[in-house]
This record gives sequence, C-alpha cells and structure tokens, in this order.
Amino acid sequence: MNWDLIVMSIMYAFAGIMHFIKPKAYIKVMPRYLKARKSLVLLSGVFEIALGVGLLFDATRSISALGIILMLIVFLLVHFNMLRGKKYAVGVPRWVLILRIPLQFVLIWWAYLYI
Repeated sequence: MNWDLIVMSIMYAFAGIMHFIKPKAYIKVMPRYLKARKSLVLLSGVFEIALGVGLLFDATRSISALGIILMLIVFLLVHFNMLRGKKYAVGVPRWVLILRIPLQFVLIWWAYLYI
C-alpha cells in the first residue's frame, strides 16, 4: 500500500472525527440556508471516517475515492460561503480562504488517482 494512500486515509478519518469533537466549529461555517446543520455536520463526519477507512481496502478503495471527490465538491459550498465576508470567515484570514479553493481541486485530483 502506498504511503500517500495511508496519509489520505488518516487525513479524512481524522477530519471526520473532528466533526464529533468540535461540531460547533463546523456548524459556524455552514451556509445558513442549509437546514439541520448539526445533523449535516455529524453525517458528513460519518462519511469522512467511512470513506477514509474505505481507502485502505482494495474492495472499497475506488468507491471511497469517488465518494471523497463528491464530498469535496459539496464542501466547496462551505469554502465559498466563508469568502462572503468577515462574519462568515469566522476569523480565518481571507488569503487562507482563497488558497483553500485550489487546494480542494488538488485533493480531488489526489482521490481521483485511486478510482
């Protein structure tokens, strides 16, 4: 198994776990038009953990990579929402928010390598 696959798996599993440890941080950055934001945060945490672990097994690697790509595309909503202004950025510097957009596409490409 490639070291980068293990890193990607750990990264997504850790991010998913953080949804349960610090849900309020994730709720704050979600667009207000989304309903049941806490449930969505917890659900996305479950998916991140499952998809991260799924990368480790040959039988589930491709579907997990595809799920990660779809998840990252959906998460662009949050990234663009945070660019709307200081109120939505929750203290994250604008340059970091801007840098995160191309980073999402790098992460999408990385997951695509395992489809």
